[in-house]
Amino acid sequence: MQLTSYSDYSLRVLMYLAVRTTELATIEKIAETYSISKDHLTKVVHQLGLAGYVTTVRGRGGGLRLAREPGLICVGEVIRHTEAKMALVECFDPQESLCRIEPACGLRLALKEALGAFLRTLDGYTLADLVAYRSKPLARLLAS
Repeated sequence: MQLTSYSDYSLRVLMYLAVRTTELATIEKIAETYSISKDHLTKVVHQLGLAGYVTTVRGRGGGLRLAREPGLICVGEVIRHTEAKMALVECFDPQESLCRIEPACGLRLALKEALGAFLRTLDGYTLADLVAYRSKPLARLLAS
């Protein structure tokens, strides 16, 4: 399983904001820090704002900040929000599935169980957990 770049960038933005709580951040600075497209990041931040994870301050000196405390942002929730489809294989989506062995296949059940375990594990982490014990080294790396 591979997460989309959208999920990856969403988590990176949230982590960036979590370690820089005393100042507003800009999309330009985050994009520069991570060496990712400003245009793509703008779309990601917009969706994070609509989902209630990020708030924006408009105008001169404006920027971004977390809309909630890092301890209230569940990683599993973010992934569920940012991953459009969690269909690991074709048969997870009955309307798309053309698999001939689906009625007798044990793979679907095993993969559903694995996906559930993956999400349950991420549900056990908050954004605060992702940055907590490494916050000072992480802040230094993101300060460039």
